[in-house]
Amino acid sequence: MGKASPNRQTQDKSRGDTKPCEPLIRCLKILHEALNVSSLSAMVSRLEIMAKQRGMGSHLSPTETTCYLTADMFYLEVLLLPGGEVEDVKLAQHGEAPVSSESLLQLLKSKKFEEFSVKLKGLSSLYNIPGDNETKIKVYTALQFLGKDLQKISHLPRALRECNLQVDMILNGRIGYLTAGSEGIPMTIQYYISPSDILLEMSDSERGSIGQLALVTVGPSDSTHRLQMASVIPQPPQLDAQGLPLFSPLCEVLSEMMPACFQLKLQPPLPMLSSFVEKLSQITDVAIADADLQWAPFPQLMMTLLGENGGKKTWDGQDAHFLVPLPGKEIHSYVLPGAAWEEAALRGTLMSTIPFTHPAHVPALLELLRHQCAINTLLASCITSLRPSPGPVCDLYCEVLPESGSSLSVTFHLSDSDSLSVLLVNVADSRKLTCSLFAVGSESMDEYVSRVLKRCMSIPVTMRALNRRLSKRTCGEPLPACSATISTADVSPASPLPMSCEADGSLSSGSGLESIGIPTTSSTAAVFSQDAMGTDTTATAAESAFCLSVAEVNTNPTANPYPCASVCVYSQWMHNNHLPELI
Repeated sequence: MGKASPNRQTQDKSRGDTKPCEPLIRCLKILHEALNVSSLSAMVSRLEIMAKQRGMGSHLSPTETTCYLTADMFYLEVLLLPGGEVEDVKLAQHGEAPVSSESLLQLLKSKKFEEFSVKLKGLSSLYNIPGDNETKIKVYTALQFLGKDLQKISHLPRALRECNLQVDMILNGRIGYLTAGSEGIPMTIQYYISPSDILLEMSDSERGSIGQLALVTVGPSDSTHRLQMASVIPQPPQLDAQGLPLFSPLCEVLSEMMPACFQLKLQPPLPMLSSFVEKLSQITDVAIADADLQWAPFPQLMMTLLGENGGKKTWDGQDAHFLVPLPGKEIHSYVLPGAAWEEAALRGTLMSTIPFTHPAHVPALLELLRHQCAINTLLASCITSLRPSPGPVCDLYCEVLPESGSSLSVTFHLSDSDSLSVLLVNVADSRKLTCSLFAVGSESMDEYVSRVLKRCMSIPVTMRALNRRLSKRTCGEPLPACSATISTADVSPASPLPMSCEADGSLSSGSGLESIGIPTTSSTAAVFSQDAMGTDTTATAAESAFCLSVAEVNTNPTANPYPCASVCVYSQWMHNNHLPELI
């Protein structure tokens, strides 16, 4: 007889051997406890592993009821129950008493260990300074006083420009919309938000913060800098002509030289023109190492950040051609000529970290960042994933040319005209945008176009409104006076747009709102409905329907949009305006 196969022998043995494999069962039990963290020892083991991953120490109290996760500058107390459940988590920053942390407690209770580990990493990064513990303590103290002074500046009284208080703080606040740091998350400044971002927040109330953010941190420096070790805002505070506080010179308050500097970490990184990068150093007097910057043509940076470069990593110098779909069944064509955008003065870099040494620098830095954001928002409105393809006929053909670091021109051709028209857009700062129209029969339209652009911050939407106005004028139709009222039929999205153009492949049909990056929800549908946006809507109702206020254009010239732009800020500030002690 032949031998039984190995598989048959194994089956017979398994049937006859009823005694369990004790080592295997023990291993399975240990793995089950580790995965489910269903015992005290399993929870302690998991905490010890996370601490070791983040370069921290750990030990268990003699009573085995508290697990300590320790670092040089802070520690955590994790109070445990006999079954391995977490009763409380307390965080003790340097020199402070332990304070219960509800967010850290909930992470451990929910067994979200990866997120808890990220929190540990954030706490450790607050002290990411080379040197001994004494140096780290001094740097952390300086960061604490900086944060307190920024909060004082944020609370200073000022005139409101927007009806939405949070939007007003973001766009116009001296320190933007400030969120105090806690539990490993640094102080956060939201300093810019576009009209489309505002609508995204309206459509999804649970959506996290969008727009441009800056984290207030501290980092190592190749050279030493004098940093504050006390508040530099005297009491009672005094205000200068711009409504900013008068700071005490660092030589008159407690301060020390340290191998570190404060930092604004931009999220996401911001494409900045070379001229704006130079202004950063002029404001802070802290050099930004050119070796850390990677320069590229500005459209390439925008396309890379927006993910619309079709996988290309370099700008080939050719013309960039985009199709922009708009509600109302319109498609615009926008060309960015490669030769014009290749000039050295128009090269830029992605800025992620801005060093500074004094709270006086922050308002000026934010104004400069907002200025750059306004330029980026306008340029980004012309960049999409849609490329020309046979078939669709565009309603408007435009060429976007740079005129300077803060101005651009849009050359376009009306279908019923034999001549070219040019719209010159000048961005003096984030709040002062002016347009000059050079076209036949365009008298007295500059103010109207400027107000439309300020309201939507979109070149295609502005060109759509302008094209309609000029077409009506060419046809001899009566037009309302170009006053403060802007027809929502000109600037508002309307009906869904059928798509038939190429998007680096193919693009299925979708609604007009989705085509410009706004998800279709019940709230946005109500905002952009035809009833809400009808041409007969009154000015008051129109603004209410669009949910964006149109502030009066400030036509007064701005002598210096960055009033704090210098380290020598103390000498030119006025010492005559006293502010009651509100801080």
